[in-house]
Amino acid sequence: MMEPPEQHGVLLVTSSFPRWAGDATTPFVHHLAADLRGLGWDVRVLAPHASGAKRDEILDGVPVSRFRYAWPDSLESLCYEGGALVKLRSNPARYLLVPLLVVAQGFAVLGRMLRRRVALVHSHWLLPQGFTSALAARLLNRPHVVTVHGGDVFALQGPVSRAAKKLVLRLAEVVTVNSEATRRAVLELGPYEKKVVRIPMGADDTVAPDAASVASLRESLRGQEGPLLAFVGRLVPEKGASDLLQAVAILSGSMPGIRAVVIGDGPEREALARQARALGIDRRISLTGWLSPAQVRMHLHASDIFVGPSRPAPDGWIEAQGLTFIEAMLAGLPVVASRIGGILDAVRDGETGLLVAPGAPEAIAEAVRRLFADRELSRRVAHAGQVLARSEFTRASSAARFSELYSRLAATGSKRLKT
Repeated sequence: MMEPPEQHGVLLVTSSFPRWAGDATTPFVHHLAADLRGLGWDVRVLAPHASGAKRDEILDGVPVSRFRYAWPDSLESLCYEGGALVKLRSNPARYLLVPLLVVAQGFAVLGRMLRRRVALVHSHWLLPQGFTSALAARLLNRPHVVTVHGGDVFALQGPVSRAAKKLVLRLAEVVTVNSEATRRAVLELGPYEKKVVRIPMGADDTVAPDAASVASLRESLRGQEGPLLAFVGRLVPEKGASDLLQAVAILSGSMPGIRAVVIGDGPEREALARQARALGIDRRISLTGWLSPAQVRMHLHASDIFVGPSRPAPDGWIEAQGLTFIEAMLAGLPVVASRIGGILDAVRDGETGLLVAPGAPEAIAEAVRRLFADRELSRRVAHAGQVLARSEFTRASSAARFSELYSRLAATGSKRLKT
């Protein structure tokens, strides 16, 4: 691996980054930035501001600047808490904030690049980060890598959005994708095979939680006979938690000890609580709300089977990778997942988990019944899943591959500056 050039920096542009320590925002971009800094890269993050967040700070060793795009800051409500797509879907009036965000971000990217020595720009999501970063990088003659996470290519299919995405893909030196499904969607926009690189986002492969604490939690959550099912994700329709509840109801007659812990928060939480009561399984379901990463790992280790029943959204979104599946596999859990999107990269039917059709509670119930009855099958797929996750889907693996990519692009940038 080439050594990172210390005199150069990396500007990482994203709309998903913790607003403060302990924030519920999905932390995979933060983790990547921290891991790359650990490898010697001077990574600095640029993200949208939000009410209650600092404009500039160092968060877990990562310098982050947040640009303003609306006043007062209570109007800065387009990002975070599920992301812009979820926010726009829930309140279309927020589309009025889109041009403000794009313009403010464009000036912020240019400003950071002019004030600091930047070797390359790395944007996360095609729109708007990829668009503003592509223009700024081209204007200042810097290499640009854009990471496509899925929702940005599966959704936003209007003619203007598609034209903007094609421009970003054409201008970028390298396009990274998190899964084979995302790669196929990118290639549907144009002939970009030579610049597309698959680098999955990585999950924590940390030591197991304290065994006594896990056992105590398991006893508090699990029925006498089990099994204890686990779900982790934002509580929105496309994550399919309601299908899990239907499956628990189906299984409750033959498995009196079945329980499910639903970890996460979102607009569907109250609806799920009502559904559990209507199905007569409210005592079998634990809706925990948001938990810290350490608490999530504790709950995964206390569970018997992980269920991820994702399904397509009306706007075209599908599960592009699914880090929660990787986290469950790293914890040694057998996984039941929908046969959809990037999930198939990690969950291989009968090998590293069991796949079911999206939106099929009966199929989920049958898969759970099969894993609980066949302990050898459960042990085998859990072990194979853990081996695969450790070899291909850890934070260390992801950071190492991005570091190699950065080295190549930084060398390209240095040659440009000399010409």
